[in-house]
Amino acid sequence: MKVYSYVVKHDTGFAPNPSGAYCTLACCKPTIRKGAQEGDWVIGTGSKTTVGQDRLVFTMKITKKLSFEEYGRDKIFSRRRDSIFYEEDGHLKQKKVFRHDQKGIKHDLEGKYVLISDRGNYSYFGKNAISIPERFQKVIKRGPGHKCKFDEDFARTFVRWLEDNCKKGICGEPYVKEPETC
Repeated sequence: MKVYSYVVKHDTGFAPNPSGAYCTLACCKPTIRKGAQEGDWVIGTGSKTTVGQDRLVFTMKITKKLSFEEYGRDKIFSRRRDSIFYEEDGHLKQKKVFRHDQKGIKHDLEGKYVLISDRGNYSYFGKNAISIPERFQKVIKRGPGHKCKFDEDFARTFVRWLEDNCKKGICGEPYVKEPETC
């Protein structure tokens, strides 16, 4: 089991997308989406300009990993607001309603997969982000990219804390409601 940590720079409820029975990560963070496996955890922390760096915006235990094609075809997920890619003539294309330039599209497609966490396996706090105890502060990523090189004991203890102390499901609204951009 790995723990992936990154800064949620723009918390709009799009990436991650907590909605109903699922929390999904279908946009942004291509390296995480490509490398993470079922059973791994992804956490997002706040930034200086949002809820604060020492605060937890969301957690998700990955319960399913789908390609963009599988995600877009699955009736459960095809109408989610982050289902922005579709296949046409053997190529992935982006829906026009989503605002992303060609560089952003290329960046997203490098991830190849959508990470999914089902009910009972995710916590989304948004603007109600909770503090991360000092003993777990090393999980916090500063700046761009992500962190995932934590020793096994730390990862296991941190995940146990998440499971014991984080209310599951949607526990707050996004920090800001703005156009869907990553």
